[in-house]
Amino acid sequence: MTALLTAYILVWPVLVLGVLIVIVRGFAGEVKEARKEGRPII
Repeated sequence: MTALLTAYILVWPVLVLGVLIVIVRGFAGEVKEARKEGRPII
């Protein structure tokens, strides 16, 4: 039971990191496209 709880707790940071990477990659793509078009991001 302890091993399952430990695995469950350790999986959360990995999931959060994955979501953060997806968000950052999407934002970086938008920034790149905006600079290419010469328009402000905000």
